[in-house]
Amino acid sequence: MKKNMGTIDKTIRFIVAIVFAILYFTNTVTGTLGIVLLVLGAVFVLTSFISFCPLYLPFGISTCKKKD
Repeated sequence: MKKNMGTIDKTIRFIVAIVFAILYFTNTVTGTLGIVLLVLGAVFVLTSFISFCPLYLPFGISTCKKKD
């Protein structure tokens, strides 16, 4: 897999995942929506660690800095 996520993108995803987890575990968001946000947060963390977002691929999006 070719990396297609830059540092800022990974950081934002990680922060959003933490916010989703906090909302779920403090019972601010519960039920189906809470579970969906928790799963989405897990996906954000996973994609941040591997620096690859499958949804960027069909659109040709890359937030990595270009190497000259």
